[in-house]
Amino acid sequence: PPQGYYTRRGGIGDSGDFITSPEISQIFGELIGIWYISEWIATGKPKAFQLVELGPGRGTLTDDILRVFSQLASLLSKCDVSIHLVEVSPKLSEIQALMLTGGKVQSNPEDKSTYMKGISKTGIPIFWYRDIQDVPSGYSFYLAHEFFDALPIHKFQRTEKGWREVLVDIDPEVPDQLRFVLSPSSTPATENFIQPEETRDHVEVCPEAGVIIQRLACRIEKDGGAVLVADYGHDGTKTDTFRGFQNHKLHDVLRAPGTADLTADVDFSYLRKMIQGRTATLGPIKQREFLKNMGIDLRLQVLLQNSCDAATHEQLLHSYDMLMNPKKMGDCFNFFALLPHHRLVHPDKKHKPESKSPLPPVAGFGELLLK
Repeated sequence: PPQGYYTRRGGIGDSGDFITSPEISQIFGELIGIWYISEWIATGKPKAFQLVELGPGRGTLTDDILRVFSQLASLLSKCDVSIHLVEVSPKLSEIQALMLTGGKVQSNPEDKSTYMKGISKTGIPIFWYRDIQDVPSGYSFYLAHEFFDALPIHKFQRTEKGWREVLVDIDPEVPDQLRFVLSPSSTPATENFIQPEETRDHVEVCPEAGVIIQRLACRIEKDGGAVLVADYGHDGTKTDTFRGFQNHKLHDVLRAPGTADLTADVDFSYLRKMIQGRTATLGPIKQREFLKNMGIDLRLQVLLQNSCDAATHEQLLHSYDMLMNPKKMGDCFNFFALLPHHRLVHPDKKHKPESKSPLPPVAGFGELLLK
């Protein structure tokens, strides 16, 4: 824990080890802000909502979302909005505090759950926690952008003798180097984490992601709201995706541990299984489809019309290409949502199918139709 990558540095951004969508373009966070407001309206404008972000990075995404909330302040005027950030890295929480409050925060040693609190530049209260369990219950919107891919995985290989776990060992030839080995026999993880119907020969399982998605599903089932997950991943088709990044280049995961960002693709089919039908799920759909459905093209036109200099134009088009191009981020990132069942199906639809007005569609997951 004291030598971990995020505890020591967490290098997001141009000068770091990897870059994320909110760092590339403000439009990304704005559209996510719109998604939450759209869900809030669709569920009858509850009097209060919490926006809870898991692993908020530098706070860029929350900052963009807060800008949307303040631009739509008249719409949200009767709603009590609060921001709750789940962050384990002391370094990153300082950066977030600076970005979101201008550094005006109080640490909270007497409160076990909230370790820091402050007020955003737009006057919205912000609280910091180390664990999702510490976030108060209530109608909430949860956001996990590039969060699940950073959680540790177990790796398994199918062999003639059955499943074996891939473990890390010291290389006997080179004592200060690590190597991968197969477990000599089955391990508790091979017994517990592989689905009986598995057809792949190599599987990565992230049990911690399973636990967290179950906690989120229970909260949505009980208190309402929505979960939006944006991450690179697959629907149970990929095998070996574990990799490291340093200075924006691929890095051997076993070399110099704690100095590079380690990541593995999120298996959305596993998340869906772990939810066990507690909530409805939508997706995964590709980032470029989701952003197109959210109206990214219209937003780009507006920003292009409002910017007069060539450099800004160039930057806007370049960042749009990064987000949308199938060869860049457009196809490898996916959006996945959890919603209460009644958000998609009327509770009494079975008995009186004709009586209810249709439910509003969920933004982003269907085509955008402009009247």
